[in-house]
Amino acid sequence: MSRIFLFSANVTVDPYPVYPLGMAVIAGALAGKGHQVRQFDYLAAGRSDAALQQEIAAFAPDFVCFSLRNIDNVDSFSCERNWYLAQAREQVGLIRAASAAPVIVGGPAFSIMPEAILAYLGADYGVVGEGEAKVCELVARLAAGEAVAPLVGREAPLLQGAAMGSPLFVRELVDFYQGQSGMINLQTKRGCPFHCSYCTYPALEGSDFRFREPGAVADDLERAVRDHGIRKVFFTDSIFNDPAGRYLEVAEELIRRELPVTWCGFFRPQGLRRAEWGLLKRAGLYAAELGTDAASDATLKGLEKELSFAEVVAVNDACLAEEIPCAHFVIFGGPGETSETVAEGLANLERLGAAVVFAFSGIRILTGTSLQQRAVAEGVLAADAELLRPAFYFAPGLDVAAMNARIEQAFRGRRGRIFPPSAGQQALGVMHRFGFRGLLWDQLISFRERPARVKR
Repeated sequence: MSRIFLFSANVTVDPYPVYPLGMAVIAGALAGKGHQVRQFDYLAAGRSDAALQQEIAAFAPDFVCFSLRNIDNVDSFSCERNWYLAQAREQVGLIRAASAAPVIVGGPAFSIMPEAILAYLGADYGVVGEGEAKVCELVARLAAGEAVAPLVGREAPLLQGAAMGSPLFVRELVDFYQGQSGMINLQTKRGCPFHCSYCTYPALEGSDFRFREPGAVADDLERAVRDHGIRKVFFTDSIFNDPAGRYLEVAEELIRRELPVTWCGFFRPQGLRRAEWGLLKRAGLYAAELGTDAASDATLKGLEKELSFAEVVAVNDACLAEEIPCAHFVIFGGPGETSETVAEGLANLERLGAAVVFAFSGIRILTGTSLQQRAVAEGVLAADAELLRPAFYFAPGLDVAAMNARIEQAFRGRRGRIFPPSAGQQALGVMHRFGFRGLLWDQLISFRERPARVKR
C-alpha cells in the first residue's frame, strides 16, 4: 500500500470558507483501499508555503494528489486579482522541491479544462471528473510500474449509488471550518439534467441525477455528529430539489433519525410549495440559496433556465411564508439583456420582499458551455480564445457602466441587496468579526418573533 498526501489548494472565502469535500471523499476512497493518507488544506494552514513543504517532507509520500476547486472567483470586478492558477503552479513547484513523488491533479476546476491546466501547472498526471474510483486505479497502476497516459478518466462510467464515496473528515479541518463558516459540506446526489447556458455541472457530473441512498446520507451526518460534533451542514448538490422529489426522501430520513443538525443548500426556484418547504424545515433546513440567475423572463430565456420569473416569485413567497431565509443569486448583463430588461429586472426583484439578493455583473465564460458558443457567434469572444484567463460575457450593445450604476443605485442603503459582490464580503466580514458563524446573509432577514441569534 502507498503513502498518499492530499492537498487542497482552495483559498476562496467568498461568500464563506468551504470545507474541502472533494479531497475528503478521495481520502476516504484511498483509505478504504488500505492506503495511508494525509490531508492538508492550504487555507486551514494559514496559506503557509513553509507548512506545506514541512508536512510533505515529514510524511514522505509516494504520491501527491492536488485538488483544484476554482480557476478564479467568477466576479467581473475582481476576477483578475483572484485568478488562482498562478498560485497553483507555484504550489506544484513547492511540492516538487519537497518530494520526488508524482503529482496527480484533479478537482472540478481542473476537469473544466484538463489539458490546458495540466500543461500550465506542470503536474505529472490529471484525473478528469469524479475521482474516488479513478484515483485508486491510477495509484495502483503507477505503484505496479505501469505506463499511464497523463490524463485519465474521460471515458470512465459515472458512479452510481453506493459507489459514490463518503468523506473522511479530519478533526483539524473540521475545527477550522467550524470556526470560520460554522459548517461542513455533503452531497446527496451528483449530476444535473438542466442546461443553463453558462454552467459546467452537466459536463462535470453528467446530465442526469445520480442519487445516493437517503440512509447513506444520514449515516454520513450521524458519523459527523458523533465523531466531530458537527451541527451545521451545506448540501453541495447542483440543486437539492430534483423534480422527481427524491430530495423529500432525504428530508424524511433526517426527520426519522432526529439528528441534531441544521442545514442549507442550493435550490432551483421552481415547483416548491409551502408543503415542501414545511417538510424541509422540519428536517432541519434553516436557509435556502436559490439559483435564480436572471431577473426577467427575457434574460431567463437567454440563460436557457426553462423557468419564468413568476415561478421564482411563487417559490420565494412560499419559502418566506414558512419563515425560511432565502437568498437569490442574480446575474445582470447576460444574453438578451438590454437597458429595458435591466429596469424590468430591478422592478421584479422588488417582488421578492425580504429575501436577500446577490447581484453579479457579467458571466464568466467557461469551455464547453453553450454560452461560449454564443459568445463566439456574436463576436464577444474569439473562436480560439484560451479561457484559462477570465473572460466575461456581456450582451452586445449593452452599456455595462450604466447598468452597474443603475443596480448600485437601486441597492444603495438596503442591507438585503448586495452589489457588487465585494460589498457583501465587507458586510459579512463585519458580522464574522463580531463572532457570528454560518451563512451570515440569513441574519439580514427578520421574521416576526424570530428568536435572537446565539453567537458560537
